Amino acid sequence: MDREIRVRGHFNGLKTTLLFALMWAIIMLIWWLTGGRRGTLGIYICIGLGTTFISYWFSDKLAIASMGARQVSEQEAPTLYRIVRELSARAGKPMPRIYIAPTLSPNAFATGRNERHAAVCCTQGILQLLNEREIRGVLGHELMHVYNRDILTGAIASAMSTVITYLGYSLMYFGGGSGSDDEDNRGGGILGLLVTMILAPIGASLIQMAISRTREFDADEDGSRLTGDPEALASALSKIESGIPMAPMRQTAGTQSVSALMIANPFSAGGLSRLFSTHPPTEERIRRLMQMSYELRQAGAVPGQRISMR
Repeated sequence: MDREIRVRGHFNGLKTTLLFALMWAIIMLIWWLTGGRRGTLGIYICIGLGTTFISYWFSDKLAIASMGARQVSEQEAPTLYRIVRELSARAGKPMPRIYIAPTLSPNAFATGRNERHAAVCCTQGILQLLNEREIRGVLGHELMHVYNRDILTGAIASAMSTVITYLGYSLMYFGGGSGSDDEDNRGGGILGLLVTMILAPIGASLIQMAISRTREFDADEDGSRLTGDPEALASALSKIESGIPMAPMRQTAGTQSVSALMIANPFSAGGLSRLFSTHPPTEERIRRLMQMSYELRQAGAVPGQRISMR
């Protein structure tokens, strides 16, 4: 008889709220440094809202087009349809559209503004590299990105990062808010503005990366609870990590914009760039998944159990 496993919430709402609160604190600080002019803040808030609207409402179309992917029928990809249909039904959610991208670089991503307008895309490379069990683990991860509303969270984080970046750049035009004519104060103010102008975009990027990394860990765990097989995803991540350097993805504006959505970073993330990577270290993800597998075995869970979604 099937036993239910409850998917844990990971305190997603609290973690995201705290990160967004930090972003807003940075926005208000920079606005104050620019002189606290209402028009200045209003302009960039509008930029942020516009970016959020476009990113959220057209996220699926933009991502799919960037990868040159095409929607496939059940006759063309029966295995993908069978796995996605099973996992969607187990989660009690609508089945997303299925796409395949022609690149040989192994990867996958999910996109769409909500679960009723979602799409899952696998590259040709990942379908050739992974076996069916591993593909199932990957698809469980991607489906949970949709069900956890990570697309909306990512769009908002990206928009707020844009606001912070442009507010930081605006310091060179509007200056500080003290309005003092004292020469010493002005010198210190210029130094402060230069530091803020440099650090604000970096801080915004780091917060955005923190949100993305948190969501990757959560999707790993929730997706593994959906499939009931954490080791399958761990094995898939290991193969993908080794396969990407063998068939690197061509870096264009389109693939760069979609890279944060993918299950693994499709580009090199060594050295300093690792700090700004939207994905956690693969070895850390695998370690967590193997620990999760051990805990499930200790609890008597087996692959294929029914999942209780909330």
